[in-house]
Amino acid sequence: MPARWVTVYNAEGRPLARLRLCRSLACRGRGLMFRRALDEEDGLFFVFPRAGRWETAIHMFFVFFPIAAIWLDEEGRIVHAVEARPFRVYLPPRPARYLIEGSVRLLREAHVGEVWTWREDNGAS
Repeated sequence: MPARWVTVYNAEGRPLARLRLCRSLACRGRGLMFRRALDEEDGLFFVFPRAGRWETAIHMFFVFFPIAAIWLDEEGRIVHAVEARPFRVYLPPRPARYLIEGSVRLLREAHVGEVWTWREDNGAS
């Protein structure tokens, strides 16, 4: 199946990142493990079956570089944003439904309480 993509926008509607959509259990389970690097414009947009804290927890085992981990609730409100470091576990302090794993540069844009939006696209650059 071809990759599906999501463009994420900040509260002002400015595009921040184009990320690979990650809905399946297999995609969510693998995440960014075993990669050696992450391009500035690369990352994943996780969609979980339901909102929660434990359901959206992540581990950084076998992820060998820091990433931005940004959790959003069902309305797209940022509930937590952190620089996730290798070989640690992260849990949002409040329930989330979506998770962005991307370049650490995204943390400059991520403010808890701000609402981000996103749109699926066809994958064309």
